[in-house]
Amino acid sequence: MCGILAVFGCIDNSQAKRSRIIELSRRLRHRGPDWSGLHTHDDCYLAHQRLAIVDPTSGDQPLYNEDKTIIVTVNGEIYNHMELRDKLKSHQFRTGSDCEVIAHLYEEYGENFVDMLDGMFSFVLLDTRDKSFIAARDAIGITPLYMGWGLDGSVWFSSEMKALSDDCERFVSFLPGHIYSSKNGGLRRWYNPPWFSETIPSAPYDHLVLRKAFEKAVVKRLMTDVPFGVLLSGGLDSSLVAAVANRYLADTEAGRQWGSQLHTFCVGLKGSPDLKAAREVADYLGTRHHEFHFTVQEGIDALEEVIYHVETYDVTTIRASTPMFLMSRKIKSLGVKMVLSGEGSDEIFGGYLYFHKAPNKEEFHQETCRKIKALHLYDCLRANKSTSAWGVEARVPFLDKEFINVAMNIDPEWKMIRPDLGRIEKWVVRNAFDDDQNPYLPKHILYRQKEQFSDGVGYSWIDGLKDHASSLVSDSMLANASFVYPHNTPTTKEGYYYRTIFERYFPKIAARETVPGGPSVACSTAKAVEWDAAWSKNLDPSGRAALGVHAAAYEDKA
Repeated sequence: MCGILAVFGCIDNSQAKRSRIIELSRRLRHRGPDWSGLHTHDDCYLAHQRLAIVDPTSGDQPLYNEDKTIIVTVNGEIYNHMELRDKLKSHQFRTGSDCEVIAHLYEEYGENFVDMLDGMFSFVLLDTRDKSFIAARDAIGITPLYMGWGLDGSVWFSSEMKALSDDCERFVSFLPGHIYSSKNGGLRRWYNPPWFSETIPSAPYDHLVLRKAFEKAVVKRLMTDVPFGVLLSGGLDSSLVAAVANRYLADTEAGRQWGSQLHTFCVGLKGSPDLKAAREVADYLGTRHHEFHFTVQEGIDALEEVIYHVETYDVTTIRASTPMFLMSRKIKSLGVKMVLSGEGSDEIFGGYLYFHKAPNKEEFHQETCRKIKALHLYDCLRANKSTSAWGVEARVPFLDKEFINVAMNIDPEWKMIRPDLGRIEKWVVRNAFDDDQNPYLPKHILYRQKEQFSDGVGYSWIDGLKDHASSLVSDSMLANASFVYPHNTPTTKEGYYYRTIFERYFPKIAARETVPGGPSVACSTAKAVEWDAAWSKNLDPSGRAALGVHAAAYEDKA
């Protein structure tokens, strides 16, 4: 991941303003410690903090077209850049960077090229010929992007809001799958897949089609010129990523460059469910496995830094971000700069335990659509910012554009959890990789019950967080929370504690409005809480709050 900052239309375009832009861009240096770049054109500034993954030697940014009239700063990876270069044979490329195609695509096709990109990205592009600019974010919002406005009429874009929060009067999270055009004004959605309308699909389930689509998604993400690995929790999703990457690595350029033995990484409290399962998967696959331990106190000590980097006060995001943040630091110490991760599967296939209570296939499908649309506020935000805090890039094959289209076109009747038919959560994925002739994983791993990351690292982690918050937040503080925090009022002492830290770093109203709210049980949307009357009494994002579903569920408080 890289850090981008762009400002357009500043009244002050003096050397002092340039120095200020450089200062703000440095707030993003953790995202891109390898190089810094800045291009100025009149009252326009495009700054970049680079994490070099593809073409480390010549791919510094900002990037340009041939005559440097078009300038672009990009955060992300374009996996189909070689195919796109074939369509741009009349253009001269200066670098081997996958992101340089964006400048030339704009020159060739204008603003309507974004859907041609296959990857994860946020970018800002300036056309100096008429001083127009565009900004765009990938389909799901895997990479972060914020947009802000200054009192002087300036328009700002940044990978993280910490670079906007002082100088912008207002700022918002840039919507995934959208493009902003200064010529046309405002945002418009460029990503318009069939599932977005939430109409119920009817395509039959074909396990081989699903399997091949996922294998393709994993293999294309092995595009790298630096050491890499897989985050392996031992759950279904990360285990499948590791199994597929392990199977095809030797035939890739990355395998030839860095060796065909896959590196895997896991974090947890000693004795946690994830550590045990991950070790078993790693032994089965024959990976070079790295196991990291942390204590509850080490996690608590990191909370302030985690909230500063992840830029949220959402309880479940902070619970899961902290071990991922600690693990990323260890990963970076090994010289690894890119990892594959399993985010997105639960949203696409209804993998969270509360989906057991989905009343019918229509509501099941609509909930998966809602969950995918909100990923940029939760799991994508966590995975990106927890790793980027230490200059590590996380890639998420389950959120491949083509794979999502295949998976979300399946008749949701096949995704429904049906114990009477032997179908547990995410059965369609498990079945797709259940190959007795050439097995990907051991059966009991393939059919292991869903364990949310913040639970799987060790149940005492969440319990320790609750106890710590209770020691710092009094009953009267929580009772008066609605007066102190009228927007998204915290309902628990843990939530109140996180909010106090967040507000210290990001005190503006605009900052708190970037964080979603509403009731949730086991990571559900507010709508899905209605599926079970008992859940409204036990609102907690842990998977153990899915009463009657999780093997280690909380006791029913009814």
